[in-house]
Amino acid sequence: MQSCEISADSTDDPLSSGLRTKRQPRIVVIGAGLAGLSAAKALLESGFTDVTILEATDRIGGRVQSVKLGHATFELGATWIHGSHGNPVYHLAEDNGLLEETTDGERSVGRISLYSKNGVAYHLTNNGQRIPKDVVEEFSDLYNEVYNLTQEFFQRGKPVNAESQNSVGVFTRDVVRKRVKADPDDTEAVKRLKLAMIQQYLKVESCESSSHSMDEVSLSEFGEWTEIPGAHHIIPCGFIKIVEILARSIPESVIQLRKPVKCIHWNQSVSKEIERVADHNSDLPEEDKGSDVFVECEDCEFIPADHVIVTVSLGVLKKRHESLFHPRLPEEKVMAIEKLGINTTDKIFLEFEEPFWSSECNSIQFVWEDEAESESLTYPEELWYKKICSFDVLYPPERYGHVLSGWICGEEALIMEKCDDETVAETCTEMLRKFTGNPNIPKPRRILRSSWGSNPNFRGSYSYTQVGSSGADVEKLAKPLPYAESSKTAPMQVMFSGEATHRKYYSTTHGAVLSGQREAARLIEMYQDLLQ
Repeated sequence: MQSCEISADSTDDPLSSGLRTKRQPRIVVIGAGLAGLSAAKALLESGFTDVTILEATDRIGGRVQSVKLGHATFELGATWIHGSHGNPVYHLAEDNGLLEETTDGERSVGRISLYSKNGVAYHLTNNGQRIPKDVVEEFSDLYNEVYNLTQEFFQRGKPVNAESQNSVGVFTRDVVRKRVKADPDDTEAVKRLKLAMIQQYLKVESCESSSHSMDEVSLSEFGEWTEIPGAHHIIPCGFIKIVEILARSIPESVIQLRKPVKCIHWNQSVSKEIERVADHNSDLPEEDKGSDVFVECEDCEFIPADHVIVTVSLGVLKKRHESLFHPRLPEEKVMAIEKLGINTTDKIFLEFEEPFWSSECNSIQFVWEDEAESESLTYPEELWYKKICSFDVLYPPERYGHVLSGWICGEEALIMEKCDDETVAETCTEMLRKFTGNPNIPKPRRILRSSWGSNPNFRGSYSYTQVGSSGADVEKLAKPLPYAESSKTAPMQVMFSGEATHRKYYSTTHGAVLSGQREAARLIEMYQDLLQ
């Protein structure tokens, strides 16, 4: 791996190399998701004039994707504003009237987000039986108690014992099982149900964390993720409205759609390759051939830049970091990319002519009784559907119609993505018939689903701290290149933004927005004299 230290020939003054004439710096933002738009918006509002956003797809928004069907808007990506106090996404929504039609039921305060806090979750077994409400409540209290214990390892610095393998899933399953089996008041039948519920709850948790299994989530780091106080809010008119608000003040000419990036050629001081490739671009002005950074696009255009803000997902970095950067990234940053986790959480929307569920039901949770003693949550390819943890009822029906939203994550989500709509609709219908004990449930009239894992522009939904990683890896991922002893002397040729780069708020939309603003703030501070 090539060294990425600044060479002896380079200067300690980041303004001297390419900006001797005090011209405006050329800033390229890669990705028009929440992080990229937030960065560009902050830069433009601060007085920067040479800002370009390169977006590989034909739309802005990134992992925010609202789809309009009839009168309703469905979210294939980000759905909830998580917390309100100090949350920039909440304030954007509130200040722009996006929450005026949000019902009281859509302001949930539980740890797990629901489309409606009203009603009751139905926990059904694969034998077509509903688990009694009191049993569910008892188990839920126990599970949440153990969940709180998982937070203490980071928050209180508790040591992790070897038995847990530093895994949230292993620890949770072990502690809950022991407590269930030791309860003298439960019958063996009730204990069996509660043991089976462990796996179902862990599937829900995996969808929340966007991990294949909670076994892969670090126990020692789990508590660092920080919840913003306040309710979870749904935006009835679509989360994409937040994207549109951010883009409103960005001139259309700044955003280039269908402009995928092939390679970022950086750190000219340690590589002459930039000059070689630039010489092949006959349209490039002579003064640009000495630029610190060149962004090579798939259409063969080379765009010179002083700073590049990379906002691509952790999934894309994992897949493409070797070819996306020249010279290659420092070993420390590569290790951070490899250690941190990202996987796929997908939604499956099913629309029915009429509801077959009761009016009090807000979700259908699938509990497989044969999983009472299971250790793994990985299934053979033909049994991918066993990873579907639940179907939530979209609320209110006056807005959405009679729609269920299913959740699936991990490798099984990728298998689901390969299936056609007919297969997925049929499989889900059979599951619903099996668990409700109602063989007459009709097939849905319409299906809509996400495919974040197989999409080459995302390769996953959002990040988590994988076993073996820590918040320090998030910081390493976010650190600008090339490295310098002091932030004041750092050239910051290549900068990193996106939800995976926020230590406390990874996996969230507000984490993405704040990370974009963070990188913009670095440049605003660097050029404060020029901008005055």
